[in-house]
Amino acid sequence: MRIAVYCSAKDIIPEEYLRLGDELGRWIAEHGYTLVYGGATGGLMSRTSNAAHDAGGEVIGVVPQRIISAGRLADNCTTLYIVSSMAERKQTMRELADCFVCLPGSYGTLDEMYDVIASGTVGEHHKPIYILNYKGFYEGILREAEDMRALQFLPKQEAYTPKYVASLEQLYEIFTNDTN
Repeated sequence: MRIAVYCSAKDIIPEEYLRLGDELGRWIAEHGYTLVYGGATGGLMSRTSNAAHDAGGEVIGVVPQRIISAGRLADNCTTLYIVSSMAERKQTMRELADCFVCLPGSYGTLDEMYDVIASGTVGEHHKPIYILNYKGFYEGILREAEDMRALQFLPKQEAYTPKYVASLEQLYEIFTNDTN
């Protein structure tokens, strides 16, 4: 099982968020899964990939040439895909992954998350996406979706919907139930 993880690449975020990456990366490797991620250094990206690598897991990086040119190529990938753009990175990660996990992040994380949701909505894939709403990080997005649903921009019953979880423990439980 290949799990794509979308998350922050910022080092200056609170340590408790960075620890989410440590725990998730270890869990992925310890359960024999493969991490698919953006192949760059920094923040949750580094912490998740380093933890998976250090626990003996397979780590697939998908990195745009621009990030390599900026000196931010990670050195822990067991497999590396070099792509020409962020758009190609998103597409390649979507194709490689069997499912997706979104940790807290910024515009890039939101872009990747919405790309997976939108492509799933139109039937390009049926792969689950799990969004870690740690300490209510994604509450604004949940409210936005409810507003869109109330105004009928979203159907009351969507064919493809993200699964929001409040903790890594809840993620592991739901993921285990979904894959058995």
